[in-house]
Amino acid sequence: MNKKFAVILLAVLGPLDVASAADRADLEGAQITGSRELPKVLYIVPWKQPLPTDLVGRPAQSLLDEALAPIDREVFRREVQYHALLQDVSTSPNAAATESKTK
Repeated sequence: MNKKFAVILLAVLGPLDVASAADRADLEGAQITGSRELPKVLYIVPWKQPLPTDLVGRPAQSLLDEALAPIDREVFRREVQYHALLQDVSTSPNAAATESKTK
């Protein structure tokens, strides 16, 4: 059974190798020789000036626009109160005592 399967498999897959070999094109490669003592370094230097890009001007959305955007008065007051409460909690004597116990 195994020999029969192997023969059938070779019969089916054999022509595929020949067909793929016929599709290949052998091209002559370039041969570059140089001194073996020098390091192998490749410098890629542009030979044309780059084309002008479409990135002229400011971007549509930037962090600067977000930082300079107007803020809501009530939201700002709530944030200030929240930060003040955090400062009070961190500077209270009880907070300092609990921090020293945990260390």
